Amino acid sequence: MSRVYNFCSGPAALPEAVLKKAQAEMLDWHGAGVSVMEMSHRSAEFMSILASAKARLSRLLNISDEYEVLFVQGGASTLFAQIPANLANGFDSACYLDTGAWSSKAIKEAKKYVNVDVVGSSQEQNYSTVPDLSTLNLDSEAAYLHICPNETIGGVEFSELPETSLPIVADLSSTILSRKIDVSKYGLIYAGAQKNVGPAGVVICIIRKDLLARSSDDLPSVWNFAHLAANDSMINTPPTFAIYLADLVFEWLEEQGGVEAIESVNIRKAQALYDFIDASDFYSNPVDPAFRSRMNVPFILADDSLDALFIEESEAAGLRTLAGHRSVGGMRASIYNAMPMEGIVALIDFMRAFEKRHGQ
Repeated sequence: MSRVYNFCSGPAALPEAVLKKAQAEMLDWHGAGVSVMEMSHRSAEFMSILASAKARLSRLLNISDEYEVLFVQGGASTLFAQIPANLANGFDSACYLDTGAWSSKAIKEAKKYVNVDVVGSSQEQNYSTVPDLSTLNLDSEAAYLHICPNETIGGVEFSELPETSLPIVADLSSTILSRKIDVSKYGLIYAGAQKNVGPAGVVICIIRKDLLARSSDDLPSVWNFAHLAANDSMINTPPTFAIYLADLVFEWLEEQGGVEAIESVNIRKAQALYDFIDASDFYSNPVDPAFRSRMNVPFILADDSLDALFIEESEAAGLRTLAGHRSVGGMRASIYNAMPMEGIVALIDFMRAFEKRHGQ
């Protein structure tokens, strides 16, 4: 069977070149005689992979020596609790901006560890926009401000950051490495790998070193950011194969010209799809145009009784996983770094043909 265009929000498509390289190295990594999955995480071979992944990521994002790069086991949802457990130690409250489903989940978990001050919310607008960041009432004594600049489910994205002296903690699971960012403006960045980096099971965590002092020794060692940093993310066996694949993705990104080059491609992909949707009476996008995501494009059919048929026919056409999240319905195309422009063209061509067949 030929490969399809995979629009899944995560685990998402990986670059074909990365998969082929991993396939070629599956049985014997660089003459070691074993797969990466079989080698000791303490071996010189794997230590070189880990060092390469950290170095490539640091180059791609221009991460300074003021930050520690961690590869944390689990998913971003694990960090929803791990972050307040570490960073809110000794603080009465933490500030959270509520812009969608993942922000809400982070808030729910954080409340188990600290008083949460929801400083802005777009819930009343059905999470179709972003609150005015200039009007946030931030407590200068709070532990940090948590934001989710791209809400995968709702397809809302913002790039501007609030003006604040608080450390900004950002869930960049859907946008990391898809657009240029200034890491120095953040206290902590975290991102589940399974969207733009690699397979599920590892979370990239970029933390300003001064914040490591907040971690309490009362925390379990595998949850303690300071202990993770001191042990190079290897308090226990890390997700070695996931880190190896992340390193291959970082290498692929460098070969594409880095983050700036891939951002240009992402802009063109998203613009083409949004332009088609906006020009149609059959499809629509429910998000405020000022805050549309480049990575996750939800769209609605004018006649939702055709939703199931759209999914059936799109799957048959080699366009996979276009159903919207179960909480919102409709459709959603996730178009991360690995999705080529050819996939966008194929989707638009299918949508145009479907509208012609089934539109009134």
